[in-house]
Amino acid sequence: MSDIDTRALDRELKRGSAELLILSLLDARPRHGYDLSKLIETRSGGQLKFHIDSLYPLLYRLEERGWIMGTWVEKADDRRRRFYRVTPEGRRVLAQQLKTWEAFVEAVRRVTGGEHA
Repeated sequence: MSDIDTRALDRELKRGSAELLILSLLDARPRHGYDLSKLIETRSGGQLKFHIDSLYPLLYRLEERGWIMGTWVEKADDRRRRFYRVTPEGRRVLAQQLKTWEAFVEAVRRVTGGEHA
């Protein structure tokens, strides 16, 4: 696979897992966009990076679907930030996405993991 194909595959995998990643992190506690971006990068060991320009449109889409809810928070001597939390509908979607993702990973593992007929 060429570098161009690898980059395209990486982009598609990230796009396909973005909702799952965001919902999973927000399920633990409310967070703002920059925090989400940094947490994804840190926990993935730098393998996954979400630029703010692509992250915020995703957050807005998730909010429009009713999967997350954003609230503006102002603190003294700090700028105003929008914190997002998962809604009950978002938790239902997250549970389904986790099941689907786990089944997908297991299927890939079976195909690539040495179980040959």
